[in-house]
Amino acid sequence: MRPSPLSRSKARHQRGVYAIEYAMAFLLFFGLIYAIICYSIVFTFRFGLQNAAEDGARAALRHQATLAARQLKAQQVAQDRSLPWKPAAAVLTIPLPDVCQSDTGTCLQPEGTLVCGTTWAQRCQVSVSVRMSDLHKVLPPFPAFALPDELIGRASVLLDGSAL
Repeated sequence: MRPSPLSRSKARHQRGVYAIEYAMAFLLFFGLIYAIICYSIVFTFRFGLQNAAEDGARAALRHQATLAARQLKAQQVAQDRSLPWKPAAAVLTIPLPDVCQSDTGTCLQPEGTLVCGTTWAQRCQVSVSVRMSDLHKVLPPFPAFALPDELIGRASVLLDGSAL
């Protein structure tokens, strides 16, 4: 059976519809893939910062003579873990970790002392934070959704006062 001239002209008029449908589907799928890539970069940075903060907090558990030495070791390890993969355009900030008593919340001052003991009221907690800012220089532009300007990784551990 041969197609009639009427059905041939109908098919010829429908040819452009496929191109329009393909263009719309392409934009939808391309936008979805682009969003997945943008957010996976953010999650990768966030995971790296969290990992560096956790390694710094674990370093504070290692035996050092003073709380100040534990703070410096935690800061140094957090910096060592985050520098190898940090993009050059991003700004990395690792402040000196806080050492606070877990019960009262009083923190170690620069020239002060803090008593960390074995009882629950005298337990001390070390909090390490790693911040990365200026991410707009590193991340691809993504105008539809808000991406953060700064990412923070935080970790805390309780110190055993008998080790001090």
